[in-house]
Amino acid sequence: MTNAPPLRWGILGAANIATEKVIPSMLTTDRARVVAIASRDLEKARAAAGRLGIPHAYGSYEELLADPNIDAIYNPLPNHLHVPWSIRAADAGKHVLCEKPIALHADEARALIGARDRNGVTIAEAFMVRTHPQWLKVRELVRGDAIGPLRLISGHFSYFRRDPSDVRSRAEYGGGALLDIGCYPITLSRWIFDAEPTGAVATVERDPDFGVDRLVSALLRFDAGQALFSCGGQLVPFQRMTLYGERGRIEVEIPFNAPPNRACRVLVDHGTRLAGASAEVIELPAADQYRLQTECFADAVAGVADVPVSVEDAVANMAVIDALFRSSESGRWEAP
Repeated sequence: MTNAPPLRWGILGAANIATEKVIPSMLTTDRARVVAIASRDLEKARAAAGRLGIPHAYGSYEELLADPNIDAIYNPLPNHLHVPWSIRAADAGKHVLCEKPIALHADEARALIGARDRNGVTIAEAFMVRTHPQWLKVRELVRGDAIGPLRLISGHFSYFRRDPSDVRSRAEYGGGALLDIGCYPITLSRWIFDAEPTGAVATVERDPDFGVDRLVSALLRFDAGQALFSCGGQLVPFQRMTLYGERGRIEVEIPFNAPPNRACRVLVDHGTRLAGASAEVIELPAADQYRLQTECFADAVAGVADVPVSVEDAVANMAVIDALFRSSESGRWEAP
């Protein structure tokens, strides 16, 4: 924590993730002030500002970036606009918290390193899961040898949405399940193994009309073990992650969008009884991971901490996604 004044935030766009999740959480901490929101539709920006109590609304992103009273930008625009507008924000002297995935591919993401360094600003990818106490606890358990050497991580994340007007259904906007939600088990697996995968293989099923990937099954090979996951944009909603060690396993019941108003459960099972009957339940108090993400970003800007997910980390995550897409075409293992 720091005694620095609260960061003054501007929001690029009125996406649901911004207006329903991130901004309401920002408003609960004294480390942040949301001072402006912009949309290419001024009335949409005014409506969001009025609903959320934001003082200023702009009818263009350029106007928001020109506001000298804004310190930091949150970028929840469609995926294909993440890098272009994050660079423009950095060139305007603003710190940037950019929604995941930070780019459409790793080469595009690398441009953010130059934008950050030449402008002396902070840029981070908004993987809020890496600030949640349940995942900090899981990492502590693994590093503390609670389940023996970690060998396998498995995960699944799915929802059902098939709407031609949704950006997730537009291939040219970076739609599809892997970029939207498959990125979560990838970043968590890399973080928990504390390593980069040496190989990746995947099978991808695409929507026959939209062309976006709607079902992905993937396997990552690490020096210490493996990570496998599936994700789908046209499946029953469900999520789970399980970590397997030589002497036990850890199961995370709501790994990705943990609710802010209820406790989360992590199960540690050493396998002495069937069907997980021997599992010990660790309950973590309710936590708002979007608020925690905001506070961690403020600490990084103040120079008292590092961002949870740096641009370099984001580039590495995109490199894995790139390798999985290449593998789905080649039918072979691909190196990130």
